[in-house]
Amino acid sequence: MDIKKSLAAQAYAQTRSAATPEPPPNSAENSAAQFLGTFAETLQRGEDTARAAMTGGADPHALVAALASSQTAVETVITVRDRVVEAYQEILRMPV
Repeated sequence: MDIKKSLAAQAYAQTRSAATPEPPPNSAENSAAQFLGTFAETLQRGEDTARAAMTGGADPHALVAALASSQTAVETVITVRDRVVEAYQEILRMPV
């Protein structure tokens, strides 16, 4: 009886994973997720370096480099956001 339950559970798991397809590897959704993940990691590294510099654990040059990297990442995200908003507004202006 126990073997039948485990076989049924395995069959259910296989059908469930087949029923929910994953996006293709080069989809826009994956690209956006990777971009945001990298952005979050960059900001986290900058915050960690800033904390270490405040407690005397990092040199000032590392702090300046981390701040510059964080600034570049934020400016990039702002540029991407502006482009997305412009594209959305352009779509809204299209005649139906």
